[in-house]
Amino acid sequence: MKNYREIEFGFGNIEEAVKELKSHKDLVKGTFNGQILYSDIDDMDSAYKKVTGSTKAELDEARRLENVEYKRQQKEHKEAIPKLTIEWVEKGKKILDKKHHKLWTKIVPIRLGDLYQGMELGNCLEIVEQLNKGTELDKVKPLIEDQGHSGMSFSLVCSMVREFADRGNEFVEYART
Repeated sequence: MKNYREIEFGFGNIEEAVKELKSHKDLVKGTFNGQILYSDIDDMDSAYKKVTGSTKAELDEARRLENVEYKRQQKEHKEAIPKLTIEWVEKGKKILDKKHHKLWTKIVPIRLGDLYQGMELGNCLEIVEQLNKGTELDKVKPLIEDQGHSGMSFSLVCSMVREFADRGNEFVEYART
């Protein structure tokens, strides 16, 4: 049985880990993402396969295809913004008080063109609709909790609710507790 000296990898990727293994003259092993890699048997492809389940070429191709799909979706969304703007403006007019229609019409295309692609529009309207109906805050709070927000999207939706609902400030203060 071979006797391997254990090493620790610094921060880095699989390629750096394999290079580190191969840089030692004696037999070494190290754990990378929960997988043990050995200096005398792990080449680049076997290390990739062990750690990711795919060879480097397979992983690169999967990433390339994901990127192609992402770009296709981005282009498709951008082309749909004019139509989506009309739809979201109309949805807003059905829920929001008339005093908010002008601002809503102005922000809809901006929100559709940002990182969240307008996701926050529906989130905001869902909450504002309930607040406008007089729904108790403890019944509305689960809506924002169940929308799956990051800190940034949560803040964005809260900001919009403050702007478009008469009870928006009260709701946001309650939702943050």
